[in-house]
Amino acid sequence: MAVRDERLIERAGVSETLGQSIVSEDAWIDVIRKMDEVYADLVHHQLELETKNAELEEAHRFIRSVLTSMNDVLIVCSANGAIKQVNTALLKLSGRDEGDILKRSLSELFAPESRDRINAQFQDGGHDGVSECEVLLMTADGSVMPLAMNCSPHFDHDGRQQGMVLMGRPVGELRQAYDALHTAHRELQQTQQQLVQSEKMASLGRLVAGVAHELNNPISFIFGNMHALQRYGTRITRYLHAVDDGADKAQLDGLRDELKIDHIIDDMTPLIDGTLEGAERVRDIVQDLRRYSGAQVEAVSRFDLALLIETSVHWVLRAERQHVDVQYRSPPGLEIKSRKGHLQQILVNLIQNAVDVMEGQEQARLEIECRQDGEQVLISVRDSGPGMTAETLSKVFDPFFTTKPVGKGTGLGLSISYGLAEKIGGKLRAGNHPEGGAVFSLVLPRSMDTKDD
Repeated sequence: MAVRDERLIERAGVSETLGQSIVSEDAWIDVIRKMDEVYADLVHHQLELETKNAELEEAHRFIRSVLTSMNDVLIVCSANGAIKQVNTALLKLSGRDEGDILKRSLSELFAPESRDRINAQFQDGGHDGVSECEVLLMTADGSVMPLAMNCSPHFDHDGRQQGMVLMGRPVGELRQAYDALHTAHRELQQTQQQLVQSEKMASLGRLVAGVAHELNNPISFIFGNMHALQRYGTRITRYLHAVDDGADKAQLDGLRDELKIDHIIDDMTPLIDGTLEGAERVRDIVQDLRRYSGAQVEAVSRFDLALLIETSVHWVLRAERQHVDVQYRSPPGLEIKSRKGHLQQILVNLIQNAVDVMEGQEQARLEIECRQDGEQVLISVRDSGPGMTAETLSKVFDPFFTTKPVGKGTGLGLSISYGLAEKIGGKLRAGNHPEGGAVFSLVLPRSMDTKDD
């Protein structure tokens, strides 16, 4: 029995040893597998880090190239005013190198009189967002350069303020840009005035025949009256000489009958009144012409609107060979307070445009209506032409747009009229009448406020 037990014990020991050997190999295999997985993860993370590092370097190069190419000055500083980064524009402007600037505080870059403003930006800019100020930058040679600066806070990823970002541009450049803009605006205004004046002269050239006719009637009347007054003066002089020579009563009575002195006395007053009336009419026409063609801004005045409309129609139609039937609808005695020359130029342009589109029609008809609506006055000019297409309506007030053949129009008349209407506080609109033809409507205040100009 003892021998048998020893054998059993021996076998059990061998089995235990074999089991331990098998367990140890499995553990090593697991360890090696884990090591492989960890190594693979390390390789993967290393590749990711290399990729991110390359992207970071590329982003850094891009940001550096942007900062280098910027013409505006850029300064980034910490919350305590230590300069953290600047761009090439600041280095060139100040005449310093980057290493020198990064050792300084922000206030050291600026003249003493500007440091209070910079400190104020730290107090206000961080709370109110972007703020602006004008400061004096100190250069390496001791001179100062005025800068217009924009200051704004910058934050970290947690939203905590880390400092300030300042961007600026030399004030000289801004002033030069402003001066250039101001010069361009002034030249544009001058060109616009020249175009308005050129359009006036072109329109006046077409109105010469009508204006000449308007002048011819009173001038002819004055001319005839002056001939009559000349004859009467000769007779009166002859009679007065007889009185001076001591002629008796019988001789003077005979001479009085012969020279028709009594008739002359009765006719003198009407002749003088008629001559004055004709001269006043000539004066009014000349004043209208000067007002129409003048380049200066005229004063606001009160005038009869219906009379102005009729005068404008006569000027246009007298210069045309075509017969146009004109129909007026206007309340009598309607006076308005406005700039007469501006309004007359608008009316002449509208009437001339209406006459042009009716060229060749056998029964051309022009309807002009004027009515008062509260404190406003509406003037409409309707023609019997073909009307306007949708495309024409969308461009009718555009400068240089015209449907007329070359040489017949500049394309400025309606555009200028639109601008003049706004200058006198009005509004000019275009459309087609339901019964045919085009209609232009001008709405303007009955009494213009001088602040409207």
